[in-house]
Amino acid sequence: MSATPRALTGLAAAVLADDGTAEWTRTVPRRVAALLGVMPAPARAAVRAAAVAIDAYAVARTGRRLSALDAEEREQVMTSLAARPALLPLLDALKVPVLLAAGTERMRYDGAAPSVSTPGRAPLDGTPAVPTPPRSAPPESTQPGPAPSDPAPPDPAPSGPVPWQPAAPSPAPSHPASSPTAPSPTTPSATTPSATTPSPSTPSAYAPSAYAPEDPPLDCTPSSDWPARSTADAVVVGSGAGGAMAARTLAAAGMRVVVVEEGEHHSTASFGRRAPLDRFTSLYRDGGATVALGNPPLVLPVGRAVGGTTVVNSGTCYRTPEHVVARWLRRHGFAAAEDFATHLDEVERVLRVARQPLDVLGANGRLALAGARELGWAAAPLRRNAPGCRGSCQCVVGCPTGAKQSVQLSVLPEACAAGARIVTGARVRRILTDRDGPAGPRAAGVLARRPDGSELEILSPLVVVAAGALHTPPLLRRSGLGGHRRLGRNLSVHPAISVAGRFDRPVTAWQGVLQSVGVEHLRADGILIEATAAPPGMSSFVPPGIGRALRRELEQADRLATLGAMIADRPSGRVLGRDRPLPRYDLAARDAGRLLRAQRAMGRLLFAAGAEEVLTGVPRAPRARTPAQLEALLDTVSVRHLHVSAFHPTGTAAAGADPEWSPADPEGRLRGVHGVLIADGSVLPSCPEVNPQLSIMAAALAVTRRHVTRAA
Repeated sequence: MSATPRALTGLAAAVLADDGTAEWTRTVPRRVAALLGVMPAPARAAVRAAAVAIDAYAVARTGRRLSALDAEEREQVMTSLAARPALLPLLDALKVPVLLAAGTERMRYDGAAPSVSTPGRAPLDGTPAVPTPPRSAPPESTQPGPAPSDPAPPDPAPSGPVPWQPAAPSPAPSHPASSPTAPSPTTPSATTPSATTPSPSTPSAYAPSAYAPEDPPLDCTPSSDWPARSTADAVVVGSGAGGAMAARTLAAAGMRVVVVEEGEHHSTASFGRRAPLDRFTSLYRDGGATVALGNPPLVLPVGRAVGGTTVVNSGTCYRTPEHVVARWLRRHGFAAAEDFATHLDEVERVLRVARQPLDVLGANGRLALAGARELGWAAAPLRRNAPGCRGSCQCVVGCPTGAKQSVQLSVLPEACAAGARIVTGARVRRILTDRDGPAGPRAAGVLARRPDGSELEILSPLVVVAAGALHTPPLLRRSGLGGHRRLGRNLSVHPAISVAGRFDRPVTAWQGVLQSVGVEHLRADGILIEATAAPPGMSSFVPPGIGRALRRELEQADRLATLGAMIADRPSGRVLGRDRPLPRYDLAARDAGRLLRAQRAMGRLLFAAGAEEVLTGVPRAPRARTPAQLEALLDTVSVRHLHVSAFHPTGTAAAGADPEWSPADPEGRLRGVHGVLIADGSVLPSCPEVNPQLSIMAAALAVTRRHVTRAA
């Protein structure tokens, strides 16, 4: 392994105020270097250039590089830089990879954190403390599957300088061959359930593989073992939410289906054996550093694995709002959305969607419920595809207990049971077409590239494109099928911000459900607030400060509760590029106003829940101790000061009735060629306004089922 660049070593020490007294800080620079190694070249070069520039500033100021300075001298250098307001956004950006690395290393050396709450002490939401009831029948749970039992003693910790010491999880949920019927759909109401029991102890670092269930069987073949030429009745490009549902539908109709996936297959047991950051770098495309350029630039993380982004999403399952479906039908002419409720019902059954029970919600979610209750706002635990969830808070790096029903544990096993096969580690270079037929161009299969550069062909008269809203347009352009003027346009995302509240006792937000509660008070205005935590260092919330100030924040991170808000945007982006996507997104003025309004609402909610202080996530106005002070601070903030991220790209190959406006027809068939279906988020005509997994899967089900019906 090559040595860590000195500039990165000095930067990590300066950002974290490393004085040599803590073991975990020593290996952070190596982790940062490894993380940069999987990022796109432009992002990697930008971070390294900034580190070199700060190193040069240290030389100019002191005559020595950062890595040669003692802790006090480094602190003076960083304090001098932080005193320049124009540099604060740059320093915040540099903190992100350091915090990612620091979170993992600190968990490795410090071991498990205390439980969310303990019997005999009142929970943070103010409800009385009572003994934890037996978990054999959680009263709030209507989800199918076996209930968790009491925790068992932990396995011995893995070897290493200082071991991980995760709390022991309860027995893992099973994966039945058939999906039981899900409860009838509901939406959060103004009356929230009463939280009266403390949360159970949950894993804080990772779940040992001994507790992981055996995954349902998949027929996966590495591309190196797949023949150079083969045939199929249908090829599905991508194995995420849309691709998995398409493969299941076509295979159930008796078609020979091959799914081609660029990523690899990761088992639940493998998640339990690996630290969160190690999973992060292998499960996310570009190490999670996909960026949409624009005003402001947005980080737009997407997954790359068998199961796609469903492997790393929160597990939140909102049904597509009825007014959105009506818009797709009436305004856009998306005929596949007819009878959409029935398709959503089927998807919910397959994923085993149910309301998240309170017993594993965690203090972060319970505080959100308490604040909403105090304000009279509509809020409730979210509906999720995680029967038997034990609150490990690691959804975004692969569920280590197998509770979250990502499509590689739910939908793809059904597809494979019906005969579908999955080729892993193969990047589809282009869709093959036969252009000599009398009816015009027709799909003839795909050409894919293996990691060693060799190629394979799969010949098929039907190609289902489910590469995701960022990668479907470049694939179609590489294939000579990108002539529609609207292809790549209409990019919709969910711009999002985060706010944190500091409380007078531990919250330990990373113990409990990662995304646990939906606050719907402003949903009619396109603002959805969700109580969202993450493993240490992986939150989209960036704590304030640099050097010692940041270190103090990290030392008190267990007292923070975090909320996130996403907005239903006006599609204002596009995806350029042929070989790789080049997303561009400019936040609409209306949506900027919504983000600012969401920030105020989250601050109010946290104060109502009892926060002593609200951290805004804005470097120039980082904290407020009263609601009045918060309002005054935010009066000085514009959207360009916010740390904005984005999720859930959709709409870039939208289906609709207008041939001038929609690259795909009302049935989801790509215009200008026969035998190409669009079955991922790119087919949605407009923003679904909620976490989109169910919307994408229902659309893919509708598009492919209509194809089967026509073919029959």
